[in-house]
Amino acid sequence: MSLVPDDKELLELFRDPASKEKAYTSIVRKYQEKLYWHIRRIVVDHDDTNDVLQNVFIKVWKGLENFREDSRLYTWLYRIASNESLTFLEQQKKRQAVSFNDIQEGLSERLKADKDFDPSKIEWKLQLAIQQLPEKQRLVFTLRYYDEMPYEDMSKILETSEGALKASYHHAAKKIEEYILNH
Repeated sequence: MSLVPDDKELLELFRDPASKEKAYTSIVRKYQEKLYWHIRRIVVDHDDTNDVLQNVFIKVWKGLENFREDSRLYTWLYRIASNESLTFLEQQKKRQAVSFNDIQEGLSERLKADKDFDPSKIEWKLQLAIQQLPEKQRLVFTLRYYDEMPYEDMSKILETSEGALKASYHHAAKKIEEYILNH
């Protein structure tokens, strides 16, 4: 065996209970930096990258025993890292959408209670108009209008077709226009 075991040797060592932990540690050391930078390019933030990388190595620990070697170890690790990174991004998007809905709850009352509230100003009318929308239309409108989120991304977050989202946005914009003109 060479000083730095190759992947095949590491997998054999991992399957032996006496050397399992040492082999796992060697795999982590061998691939940690490559996987870190792969994940970092996807999720951008250092702390988030470390969280995702930790999840990757937990999955590797749990799944390595069943790794059938249909692909190279690095390819398998890379796929796990890619999937974990994309899952992380989707969870972030969903959290932001959910927390946005939570923030919107009862905003009309809070708007009216604001000491600077002036119902004659257009920005206040816009905020009140948005609060009159059904929940889904309000979410679609705010994601598109304020966050300038592409329909494709919204479709993934909200699990709705792009066509349905465009229709929701169009209906929301019409309702807002009517509200502003009539109030």
